[in-house]
Amino acid sequence: MKDAQPLRAPICFGVFELDPESGELRKQGLKVRLQEQPFQILQILLEHPGKVVTREELQRRVWPADTFVDFDQGLYNATKKLREALGDSADSPRYVETLSRRGYRFIGTVNGNGSAALPAAEVPPKSPTAETRASRRRLQLGIALGLGAAALIGAVLSVIPAKVWQRLAGKNTVPQIRSLAVLPLQNLSADPAQEYFSDGMTDALITDLAQIGSLKVISRTSSMQYKQTKKSLPEIARELNVDGIVEGTVQRSGDRVRITAQLIHGPSDKHLWASSYERDTRDIFALERDLTEEIAHQVQTRLSTVKQGPLPHPRPIDPKVLDAYVQGNYHLNGRGRGAGDEEPKKARAYFQQAIDADPNFAPAYIGLAATHTVLSQGSSDDLPLMRRAAEKAVALEPTSSDAWCILAETKWADWDWHGAEEGYRRALALNPNNATAHDVLGSTLDVTGRLDEGWKEAEVAQELDPNHDHLADALYQRGQFDRAIEIRQRIALRDPGDGYNHYALAMNYAQKGMYKEFAEQLGTSATLSGIPDAASRFKRAYDKSGSQGVLRQWTKELERLAATKQLYFPGALAQAYAALGDKDRAFYWLEEYRQHHDLALADPTIDFKTDPWFASIRSDPRFSDFLRRAGLPP
Repeated sequence: MKDAQPLRAPICFGVFELDPESGELRKQGLKVRLQEQPFQILQILLEHPGKVVTREELQRRVWPADTFVDFDQGLYNATKKLREALGDSADSPRYVETLSRRGYRFIGTVNGNGSAALPAAEVPPKSPTAETRASRRRLQLGIALGLGAAALIGAVLSVIPAKVWQRLAGKNTVPQIRSLAVLPLQNLSADPAQEYFSDGMTDALITDLAQIGSLKVISRTSSMQYKQTKKSLPEIARELNVDGIVEGTVQRSGDRVRITAQLIHGPSDKHLWASSYERDTRDIFALERDLTEEIAHQVQTRLSTVKQGPLPHPRPIDPKVLDAYVQGNYHLNGRGRGAGDEEPKKARAYFQQAIDADPNFAPAYIGLAATHTVLSQGSSDDLPLMRRAAEKAVALEPTSSDAWCILAETKWADWDWHGAEEGYRRALALNPNNATAHDVLGSTLDVTGRLDEGWKEAEVAQELDPNHDHLADALYQRGQFDRAIEIRQRIALRDPGDGYNHYALAMNYAQKGMYKEFAEQLGTSATLSGIPDAASRFKRAYDKSGSQGVLRQWTKELERLAATKQLYFPGALAQAYAALGDKDRAFYWLEEYRQHHDLALADPTIDFKTDPWFASIRSDPRFSDFLRRAGLPP
């Protein structure tokens, strides 16, 4: 925005008059005390009445010598003081309107010649009329008669909560926060390569806030999708179905870190609180704890049912350990530029680097165990390594929900269904907002035949992580293929590079008898997995022999991959042979799956008791025997 001509003559708005020459703001002729920065903001807004003045413009003209991160807090404080001087409100503004993450706009009526008509809401207060006084006396008399005495009125009124008065008055000026989302913290460091650090601080803040009592906190996988978004906060709040939004910035300079955060009532875009925290890098987790506790306090003042105990005091951490750990998470979550296994392998190296530097740093063991979940194909070493890392994490940090969740994952890999269920429930007792734990607990309950309980967990996971699918697999296991296909198709449009989604979509098409689409989706999944030639083979097989042809080609591709030790999917082979009616081969591969499931951690989840592929062999006595040896009820 180009600078407007500086104001020279006094300008009036409402009952106020701003005099640029004297640097004074007057209300009905009386001087209003206003500090320099709030005065400058008002003057700049009045230069552009009705137009948006960006945050960058205000920074350039009011804070030209300060650091960017100081500007965040300074702008919030200065605007707050300006509103106080004007008797204005961010929630229902008459003069200064906030446009989230963009800037501010002056919306009052301004007359350039120094005079302006007062809107009705801004007329100076007058003495009460006789009629008003009479009405007030009648109201007071009625209350007095109803309660018995004026003294009793005072006693009763003193114990009525403010929220009750707000409801009686038809107003609710204190927004309640029952659910919260943390948007990705903005990296304000001079080095763009520090993006991984700001993402890591976002992850840590979400993890800490998720432990607040009955408050619903949206999962990282959903929140991170709003990185660099242009959507408004009310729009984000609506999509995530939350009341509160936390947004802020991170700046890292040498051994110092500063985080500025603000709490906003999402639906109304009303700013509720803001503050900055600065610490030495080795005390970063103490900074996160202080920030979390303050946000918890702010939420508690608006919702009395939230209970938040004191967070444990974190120990200092070597900046090198912190850096390696945050880098590991960055690559584990696929935010780098590597392809295939490159990202999890980089993550594994960084986590190991953190452990080598600090063998007692539990979060690095959690990350290391998670990478072995991803890198488990074809190596009998991965499950033991994953188990050892998870057990170490729990031993070092027994109050960590993520540690118990990854330990439960090793129980799942062992087909220890009871141990897995116990582990996930322990994780949820420590953090009810752990969407992953709800999701996999639901799958565990499905595997053991408790479909109603499993569905409830899937629904909770979906609520906590609305931008990530937690329902399609559950719908598939329940025979609701149309609904599952609808979800899978939406995912394919949003993320066409998700190979597993195309594979799962193929499974649904097969159950609908749509084998042409089954062949197409298998081919797409194979191409995304680095086997592009398989797509043409699936198509030829279908064109030549229809459903039987493509099913047999599916078994050939899977057996070739197993023989060459590229990928190992014994469960999928059992599914294919069962569909072909070859029971002996189906049971052969089921037994292979039971004996070598440690090599098949990445095999798509198969719920043996409900999987539709096994309908043709479920009445065979060998299937009941398999369930028994797999630790499942018949």
